Amino acid sequence: MNDQPRNRADGRRVRMPVRAVAALSAVTLAATGTGIAVASASAPPAARPAVSTPHASSFLACEVTDTGGINDRSFNASAYLGLQLAAKKVAGLKYTYLSSTSTSDYTPNINALIAKKCGIIITVGFDMASATQAAAKAHPGQKFAIVDFTYTPAIKNVLALHYETNQDGFLGGYLAAAMSKTGKVGTFGGQDIPTVTIYMDGFVAGVRYYDKLNHKHVVALGWNPAKKRAPGSFAGTGVFTNDFTNQGLGKTDATTLMAQGADVIFPVAGSVGLGAAAAVKQAGPGHYMEWVDTDGCVSAPQYCSLFITSVTKGIAPSVEAAVVSAAKGTFKGGNYNGTLANNGVSLSPYHDFASKVPAAVTAELAKLKAGIIAGTVSTDPNSYPVS
Repeated sequence: MNDQPRNRADGRRVRMPVRAVAALSAVTLAATGTGIAVASASAPPAARPAVSTPHASSFLACEVTDTGGINDRSFNASAYLGLQLAAKKVAGLKYTYLSSTSTSDYTPNINALIAKKCGIIITVGFDMASATQAAAKAHPGQKFAIVDFTYTPAIKNVLALHYETNQDGFLGGYLAAAMSKTGKVGTFGGQDIPTVTIYMDGFVAGVRYYDKLNHKHVVALGWNPAKKRAPGSFAGTGVFTNDFTNQGLGKTDATTLMAQGADVIFPVAGSVGLGAAAAVKQAGPGHYMEWVDTDGCVSAPQYCSLFITSVTKGIAPSVEAAVVSAAKGTFKGGNYNGTLANNGVSLSPYHDFASKVPAAVTAELAKLKAGIIAGTVSTDPNSYPVS
């Protein structure tokens, strides 16, 4: 996610209050090669580990946001919630952040926090990968974690946090297809980058699998996966706003998709998705959405009645784990991969749709989740015929 001034990776908007933690799904994260493991973000106080580092009271955890800002209702806000959660586990831990208004702010902001002597610096988004890597190499004693990127080879003082959102995106696509009355669903992205298209790719795969399994012909609009691509690639063509903050663009794209017949919209564009929600609400009964990154009923509760579910990733718990490990002196760099198997990605509760989603669909989603974890269900849309 990376060169010209633009807003970043999978989503943005709105600082979620710490009380929202109760609404986050329980997550247990195990980072291969990182040595960190965390229990549920909503674990009771008695389950929280005691602080063992003698310098915990002076530990400062810091975040550099991408251009979406700290209140993006998405991954910047989720990472900041991770700092807040860590402060509840580590006595005296302080936290702060710097916002980036353009990509040119990344390096100066990182350097400013290094000068501040932050115990760990969390950088948010694919676009910050180069700036984070350069800073980590120039300051090998400084601990970093980056959201939505992995390095090959891994960097010793950077914990890279990545999420296989094509897995829960697949479940979201299947559910959208099952709930559609028009036989068309739609998605659009904020930018044509891997951390966005991975969601869209999984969504389309889920729709196609629904068709194959149920002998239906639901069409997914807004994303066309490339037919020939390298393994692990999420290349294709689709609808993009090229912006993560302009809600008017989200409203326009959602309206266009609905005009083409889509009755369930899945925006992968941070706060731009709020514009989509406004359009869906204006379209009236029979039009719905799925939110991205966070539980939309927590981060955008004014539109909860529109959200069948949210396709989420465990940014807050994984950032919390990284910060706590740095504060306790157990931090190790490496690559963490959030999956359905370790609850690093998941669908949110159905909330207002709890009584509307057929039991048979819920049961099938459970089977599909198990199949994806076992490797018997492919999340590659090219594994299935196109309606």
